[in-house]
Amino acid sequence: MPDFVPIGRALISVSDKTGLLDLARTLARMGVELISTGGTSGMLRAAGLAVRDVSEVTGFPEMMGGRVKTLHPAVHGGLLALRDDDEHLVAMAAHGIEPIDLLIVNLYPFEDTVARGADITTCIENIDIGGPAMIRAAAKNHRFVAAVTDPEDYMALTDQLAAHDGMTTGAFRKTMALQAFARTAAYDAAVSTWMTAAFAVPAPRHRTLSGRLRQTLRYGENPHQSAAFYIDGTSREGVATAHQWQGKELSYNNLNDTDAAYELVAEFAPADGPACAIVKHANPCGVARGDSLVAAYRQALACDPTSAFGGIVALNQPLDATTAEEIAALFTEVVIAPGADAAARAIFAAKKNLRLLTTAGLPDPGAHGPVFRQLAGGFLLQDRDAPPLSHADLRVVTDRAPTDREMADLLFAWTVAKHVKSNAIVLARDLATIGIGAGQMSRIDSTRIALRKAADIADAQGLTASPALGAVAASDAFFPFADGVIAIAEAGVTAIIQPGGSLRDNEVIAAANARNVAMVLTGQRHFRH
Repeated sequence: MPDFVPIGRALISVSDKTGLLDLARTLARMGVELISTGGTSGMLRAAGLAVRDVSEVTGFPEMMGGRVKTLHPAVHGGLLALRDDDEHLVAMAAHGIEPIDLLIVNLYPFEDTVARGADITTCIENIDIGGPAMIRAAAKNHRFVAAVTDPEDYMALTDQLAAHDGMTTGAFRKTMALQAFARTAAYDAAVSTWMTAAFAVPAPRHRTLSGRLRQTLRYGENPHQSAAFYIDGTSREGVATAHQWQGKELSYNNLNDTDAAYELVAEFAPADGPACAIVKHANPCGVARGDSLVAAYRQALACDPTSAFGGIVALNQPLDATTAEEIAALFTEVVIAPGADAAARAIFAAKKNLRLLTTAGLPDPGAHGPVFRQLAGGFLLQDRDAPPLSHADLRVVTDRAPTDREMADLLFAWTVAKHVKSNAIVLARDLATIGIGAGQMSRIDSTRIALRKAADIADAQGLTASPALGAVAASDAFFPFADGVIAIAEAGVTAIIQPGGSLRDNEVIAAANARNVAMVLTGQRHFRH
């Protein structure tokens, strides 16, 4: 493989024209012949640059609305020809094919078109054909051709040419080839993922994942694991779209926990009032709604202030100064909200280790889309979990129906339980959690943990009784035995929400009736592993 290859001819065809004029002027000053297509050609010519149209090179006009312009031997032969193969050189001479040493191409904006909700016809028209074909050809022949597919690499290209007298190095061309094939793979993945949804195919024979590097992380879950953060290009609001105002670099665990917290708090619509979720190790340790944002934070914190230390705080409304003052009083790793006013940012500015993230909006809790989990040798795929339930979705199965207050708390607790690792038990009162039992192998153990957390609140606040007295409980899956219901009822809980479906449902319901506990069934569970 030759190390240095001079750039004599460059083919340029881009949708994203960011930084192109400066690059094209640099190439022209170096004596590189510029070949281009359609709008790109017009832009370069308008800037006073000498440009040959692709149609002049191919001898065919661009046709069919631009669908056919570069799919021609004069283009692909120039990209694919091996400069050290006599047969290739003879074929080039015989057919008047000139070598192309540099390809600068980026693709039709298919991902952006899908993200803005365009119709099927528009999306299909934004599937690039000629661009990927040229990119693959140039990248395959990286021994002799440099394929540049991202404006972020223009500076690296000009640095190469300046440092090596108008030539590219083999190492640079290899790097660009890798970038090129990764780009076409990601592009095809975006198209196939969109078609899977648009054409309602639940399980296509092949499924691909793709992402664009957002950040190389210091390490993964543990210091001996390498890690990186990729974004999928869907533009869905959340951690991937957040702006970090301050604080040190986010870690793998920070990002994972912040995502869990923001997805949870987004379940509570801002129009229905302020809400706060505090998460530690991907599990909520306190969630509450309140009359104000600071009240919601205080109630969420009261559920388990010990676990909240060094946790993640997520808010469903823009952060204000009063709430910022309260949060700043406790060591917190990350705060994320759909905005923050200047006074709140100023308060956090004194906390150099606290990361403040803001987004333009909340994640959509009802959004559809695949959820992946890697296994050894493969991965699992499923739809996102169901959106929140309403009163109408519930079935009362006990002699006593829940009161209006109990029903509001039940729906709140059920929403939180959706985001707690299984087995999950959530105790709530007045739209605030008072005890969360998570990730246990038996439901009775989760129940005991939740009740102990409630008792801890009583001890910390000097209450004469556990706040579980008069509270409600949510279970993410059915009670396999009546023991969990009995323990909950004996602690003073007055209403329970659970999926139902156990072989012992009758025993469970009878235990609730015997203790005057109201019970409603959802008919759906929220396992979270």
